[in-house]
Amino acid sequence: MRALVIGASGQVGAAIVDRLIARGHTVVGTHNRVAQPRTRALDLTDTIAAEQLIAETEPDWVLCPAGLTHVDYCEDHPEQAMAVNRDAPAAAAQAAAKRRAGFVFFSTEYVFDGAGGPYAEDDPISPLSVYGLSKLQGERHVQAENKRAAIIRTTVVYGVEPQGKNFVYQVLRRIRSGEPVHVPNDQISTPTYNLDLAAATVELIERDVYGVTHLAGPELLDRYAFALEVCAVFGLDPSFVKPVDTPTLAPRARRPLRAGLATDRAHSLLETRLRGPRAALADMRTALERASG
Repeated sequence: MRALVIGASGQVGAAIVDRLIARGHTVVGTHNRVAQPRTRALDLTDTIAAEQLIAETEPDWVLCPAGLTHVDYCEDHPEQAMAVNRDAPAAAAQAAAKRRAGFVFFSTEYVFDGAGGPYAEDDPISPLSVYGLSKLQGERHVQAENKRAAIIRTTVVYGVEPQGKNFVYQVLRRIRSGEPVHVPNDQISTPTYNLDLAAATVELIERDVYGVTHLAGPELLDRYAFALEVCAVFGLDPSFVKPVDTPTLAPRARRPLRAGLATDRAHSLLETRLRGPRAALADMRTALERASG
């Protein structure tokens, strides 16, 4: 199989590239601002360049983990959010369809309102933020442009990643520098290990599965509890983690509070099982220690 990964410099894209290569597939990956080994520069919103790259690489699948994911930034920049999370993926999905290639679009639990998660794929959708709306519209536009569209919703992704930006890295950096970490104790979700997400995604396209699939971790817990798991696995002082409620943090965009994703569909389709935080964080710690020598 030939695959094009748009956004291979991020935590999801990089893990997918590694998994595809490990499975013996041919891969081309792209980056936007932060180059990584073996990636090619591509601005996803440059639809002509994206179409040219799809024509050049002739992929069987185009995977698009690239996106604008800063939730509060999206709230203040709705036009940019729609351009990156809706219009550009839809154009790339259309270009893929012209080549009879499938298209994978990565979405989020933020398409739900957080009133009663964890959510299944067919539960009512009601995003609270511009980010959530942009991803929901991205889902719909991609599906309209490509009959082989696979929509993957995931959430709170963590693990070793090239840019070191995810929640776990933030907790590690703050505590190791002796700073407190204020973490919401009312945002409930299903944290997802990037290596497991990548493995499940690759199995999904190997099986030629279309439609919406939730790929997320198996445990429902709030951000504060997740931060305590990080402390337990990495041997850090948990007293640096300070629980707060979301209103105290005064975010620009509303968050779905009781969210999380149910993964019954994935379990029925795939052999890959995503690990819970304790096992996945232990794996992440081992990988980080190995990389540091």
